[in-house]
Amino acid sequence: MEAPNIEDMIDFRRLPKDTLVLLLLLLYFPVGICLMLLRIFIGIHVFLVSCALPESFLKRFIVRVMCSVLGMHVRQKNPRSRDKNTKLYICNHVTEFDHNIINLLTPCCTPQFEGSTGFVCWARGFMEVHPAPGQEAIGEFLQRYCSMEAASPLLLLPEEDTTNGHAGLLKFSSWPFSLTDSIQPVALRVARPLIALSTPQSSWLTELLWTFFAPFTVYHVSWLPPVSRQDDESSQEFANKVQELLACELGLVSTKLTRADKAEHIKRIRHAVPPTSTSLGFMVPTLGTDERRIAKMAQQVKDVLPHIPLNIIVKDLAKTNCVDLTITNLLENRAEASVEEIGTSSFGASMNSTYSSSSTPTTKPAGKPFAKSPADRHLSLQERKEALYNFARRRYIEKYRLDQEDGH
Repeated sequence: MEAPNIEDMIDFRRLPKDTLVLLLLLLYFPVGICLMLLRIFIGIHVFLVSCALPESFLKRFIVRVMCSVLGMHVRQKNPRSRDKNTKLYICNHVTEFDHNIINLLTPCCTPQFEGSTGFVCWARGFMEVHPAPGQEAIGEFLQRYCSMEAASPLLLLPEEDTTNGHAGLLKFSSWPFSLTDSIQPVALRVARPLIALSTPQSSWLTELLWTFFAPFTVYHVSWLPPVSRQDDESSQEFANKVQELLACELGLVSTKLTRADKAEHIKRIRHAVPPTSTSLGFMVPTLGTDERRIAKMAQQVKDVLPHIPLNIIVKDLAKTNCVDLTITNLLENRAEASVEEIGTSSFGASMNSTYSSSSTPTTKPAGKPFAKSPADRHLSLQERKEALYNFARRRYIEKYRLDQEDGH
């Protein structure tokens, strides 16, 4: 199975693209608003009941039934595979409420290392971990917790960020697998009609409102048999093995993409064109066709000029709205900057270093020694500009135009 791109693993649009589904959503909208208001009222009572009742099977059953009224339906597969002696559950990350769903089935604790603290952290069902000087201190604390027989199992989400659950898994962080030698993998699938499960711009409170607005959200929990670390297996190798097991169970691809890759992609998209349109009611800003088009054009320019920062490319594209013109502008600015920087050195050497990392059969323009007189330097600059323009245009045509001509 082909590895997905990071954009395939994130939903930037809350609303569906399909016209028919969008029409159904518009018809459902008044019903959804009424459901959301009603479920907010019921949700307060669910929270109070969960706080009042002591931890027990009866409490989890009552809260699970009440959550079904809130539109959060939980189904589990292979519950007998759950090992009561295992102190660490490892699960993929799809929504902001994954830990709450697993906790409806069995007692477990999920530590929170960043974000809300105090009452909000407790109300969301997290175990607050006070900031420590380093990752090792947190690891030692959790190791001691796992060694306590009376403690509930830990539930950790080694992807460290959510995905849409449709394409692949983010690379598992290795540190959770250093806590204990035996873990219980938990595969989580989430399905919801009409609207996406989550978007990068949304807070947990916004996601909760969307959950109340949607007709229902179904959580499928599959318990896999416990997995133990081999004697000669490192923490990262152990993490990769568990990631492959969960990916196979979910029918997804185990990728090498990390939380940092997702954050960088979101940053690039946001820098491309700031979201300006807001959706109905409590809907957050979404990225539309223009944003995606600018991002695609920016990537085309980046392929031709790999050493130009992406934010500079996007800024120029916002003015020109043209790939060719942006390439020309960036080349002209770079050529002028290069002449000012190199002084008596060769302008051709600076130009060659710009393209040294990109392989292409096209012959690069050769540089000449830096001229002594201003008139000669101006003439030499114009010649090199023209050479740079032609070189960049040839690269662009070879990469994007020839394939289209062959298709015709």
